[in-house]
Amino acid sequence: MPTTLSVRGMSCGGCESNIESTIAELPGCETVEADHEAGTVTVEGSVPRAELEAAIESSPYELDG
Repeated sequence: MPTTLSVRGMSCGGCESNIESTIAELPGCETVEADHEAGTVTVEGSVPRAELEAAIESSPYELDG
């Protein structure tokens, strides 16, 4: 089952690529898709939610909610 997080600060395809590459490096990540227009990042795999949140918070982007 995918995990979808709301993320603020993405404004273009480059932002999507940045956050996707950050999350793709996490152990257990099978796929990751960021959507700057929707403000979401969806991850498939066995990455714990806390690790996803930490990866996003360590990037230039912020969790929304």
